[in-house]
Amino acid sequence: MAWAMRAMQHAEVYYKLISSVDPQFLKLTKVDDQIYSEFREHFKELRIDLLDPEELKSESAKEKWRPFCLKFDGIVEDFNYGTLLRLDCSQGYTEENTIFAPRIQFFAIEIARNREGYNKAVYIGVQDKEGKKGANNRGDNGEEKVADSGEEKEKGVNREGEKEKTDKGGENEKEADKKNQQKQ
Repeated sequence: MAWAMRAMQHAEVYYKLISSVDPQFLKLTKVDDQIYSEFREHFKELRIDLLDPEELKSESAKEKWRPFCLKFDGIVEDFNYGTLLRLDCSQGYTEENTIFAPRIQFFAIEIARNREGYNKAVYIGVQDKEGKKGANNRGDNGEEKVADSGEEKEKGVNREGEKEKTDKGGENEKEADKKNQQKQ
């Protein structure tokens, strides 16, 4: 049960990531270049925008994938850990659009989707929806209406994937912690 929850959390985080950042510029691992070149060398003809589960799970497919995956043992942490992979990259994670796959298979396909522009549809779709929300949230003078409750607001995600929070004065928590430690 714990692995299923971890796989779902991973899927949710990844989908939010490709929804908020242009996927072409994402780096998923330290060895993205190696994963991508090996993947395309071994799977030149694999259609990655709409995956056929047979090309991932059939006995003949497993025989092709096994040597590829094993190349990353010791290079990619938890290379064979189970993850969720979207079959149609223009759609989100749903029961019908998801297959269980080893982590290295997920990385290979998603790095290729990002570099080849297939995941951009998700990013553009979310940005368009947010643009419409923003347009509906404007006052008569065109300025954005913002409710200020004085509470902390999420600012974004830093390089480590941690959410930064900003207080009402605009100072993020890490900066505030550093200042407090210096005072002591």
